Amino acid sequence: MTTAADSPLPGDGSARELTVDELAARVGVTVRNLRAYSARGLLPPPRMVGRTGYYGREHVARLMLVREMLAEGYSLAMIERTLASAPANASTATLALHRALLAPWLPPEPETITGAELAARAGVPEDSTLVDRLVEIGVVQRLDEEGALRVLDPALLTAGLQVVRLGVPPDDLIDAQATVNEHVRAIAQTYVQMFVKTGWQAFVDAGAPGDQVDAVRDTVTRLQPAAAQAVLAAFRTEMAAAVGAALETVLSQLEAE
Repeated sequence: MTTAADSPLPGDGSARELTVDELAARVGVTVRNLRAYSARGLLPPPRMVGRTGYYGREHVARLMLVREMLAEGYSLAMIERTLASAPANASTATLALHRALLAPWLPPEPETITGAELAARAGVPEDSTLVDRLVEIGVVQRLDEEGALRVLDPALLTAGLQVVRLGVPPDDLIDAQATVNEHVRAIAQTYVQMFVKTGWQAFVDAGAPGDQVDAVRDTVTRLQPAAAQAVLAAFRTEMAAAVGAALETVLSQLEAE
């Protein structure tokens, strides 16, 4: 008689589904850590038989990647963001490729602050409505009812605070950032579609051959600074033109007075 635990792992004829203790032993982590990873959403739910969960090849693959990234110094928060868009049943090779292509684009490590700390850094009174607007544009997340906030991109927040210190009202800056986000989203789609058309699609059509993975990873790594430099150069050109036009208008008004 074959039990649930004796059934083979998908794609691995020599392995069987594992209990939580067996999975932890196989990958080399403690059961406590494994449960912590599950609570953070780093593992898909197991197949339940009664009150016992059984884990398959996809769980082994994810745990191996988590362990590898932790060994390389990644935090659990960064690993969580890396795996958030990965297929639940992805193989080890697929997860490794997913990580290689996505990791270069992830923002810096999130930080946790309170609404009061945020207001103090901005030099404005604490305002829950202002925080709500920051949540809407994806700058922060509310963590609890006590006012704790997760800053999703600290570099973006720091830049925004610098603008506020120049005298720009926070609401006006948020309005501007919401517009910028729409344009940046379109720019990102343009570059991604270009990459898919000129390189990625051929790689996928060929069955994602292993001997091409390093080349694809290298292309993605080099695409990030190249795209950022191109966008910055175009922004400088357009900013100079916009500032020049605004100055011309203002100076003309002064001359008229």
